[in-house]
This record gives sequence, structure tokens and C-alpha cells, in this order.
Amino acid sequence: MTTTTTSKASTVDAAAQASIGAAARELHLPTVRTESARLADIANRERLTHLAYLAEVLAAEVDDRTERRRTRRINDAKFPRLKRLADFNVDAVPTIQAATLAHLAAGHYMDAGEPVVLLGHSGTGKSHLLIGLGLAACEQGRRVRYVTTAQLVNELVEAADERVLSRVVCPRTTSCP
Repeated sequence: MTTTTTSKASTVDAAAQASIGAAARELHLPTVRTESARLADIANRERLTHLAYLAEVLAAEVDDRTERRRTRRINDAKFPRLKRLADFNVDAVPTIQAATLAHLAAGHYMDAGEPVVLLGHSGTGKSHLLIGLGLAACEQGRRVRYVTTAQLVNELVEAADERVLSRVVCPRTTSCP
């Protein structure tokens, strides 16, 4: 390639990148905007087709959005600390079977509308299990809210005092009887 051809190609690439940046901003595709040039260089080196490059750019956007949604759900849950089910010592509590934890982690009890009640003495891992189950639910794409009994009672009492209890108990985003 000659110097004139090279400078012409770089000008075209700069214009294309500016156009991609503007379109990505308008379409709210932040990962496309930030990663398109890097992925284009990789696609060029690996001699990918235009469609393969486009697939890579869109996959990066989807992956980034999935991760941001997961992080947002975890933050919105307001866990006091993050505890994973994998870190729970099943041997310390012989009444809990690993298969039971795996079944609960899958979230089928939520689909069936079945409650989970954990009873036990202080220090037996109830909070760890609840946070772990909530975290697993967040990672499955479910919305979760961690609240202690005392916090829940306070919220309900305040809502009753303000005469908005029905909105707190049955918000519009859920289906209530």
C-alpha cells in the first residue's frame, strides 16, 4: 500500500469509528462504542468476516449488559455482605444435605411459590444460606430484596401510619389476590 492509500484508509477508519461512536451513543450501546475499535483490530488480524466481527461486537455488548444487570440486581438486593452457597460448610450443619442446597439454589421453590423457612440457633448459618440463596437468585436474573424481620416490621408499621400499607404490601409490579 502506498502512503496516500494508507492515509486515506486511516481517514476512512477514523470517520467510521466516529460514526460508530455516535450511533452507539444514540442507541445506548456503550460496549459497542468502547470496544468496536479494539475488536476491529482483532478481527483484522484474525481475518474475520464482517459478519463474524459484527457477531463479536454484539456478543461483547450482550455480555457486558448481562454483567451490569447482575451487578445491579445484587446491589438492589441490599445484602449486608456477600455470602455464596459454595462457601457454606455443609459438614458443620449435618441436618442440611448438599442435594437440598443444590435444589434450593436452582430456584424451583420460587417458581412453585413455596416458602423456605430456616430455623436454628445463632451461628448455624441461616443468614449465610439466605444470602447465598438470594445471590443465586440474582444470578439467575431474579429480583431479590434482603430485609430482616425487624426492618420489615418497621416498614409495615410506617406504611400503616402513612396509610399506604396496601401499596407496600402489594405494589403494582406484582400480582396480588
